[in-house]
Amino acid sequence: MPMYEYRCTACDHQFELRQKFSDPPASSCPQCNGTVEKMISSTAFALKGDGWFNTGYCPKTEAPKPAACSGCACSGE
Repeated sequence: MPMYEYRCTACDHQFELRQKFSDPPASSCPQCNGTVEKMISSTAFALKGDGWFNTGYCPKTEAPKPAACSGCACSGE
């Protein structure tokens, strides 16, 4: 389940809630019962392992490689 961050507009209290996508957004602050707004925050999403980039993203042709790609995983080595 995703984690959402909220901030109270009355007391400036910040808190996190783990909610389903189908749950309604929080509407009141747990400390002062004031109205809250959903904050935009960075995610903790990361691709790890071999995955699509090393195995499916790079073409297998012998076309010249760009200079910026010489040290990355798609260098064909």
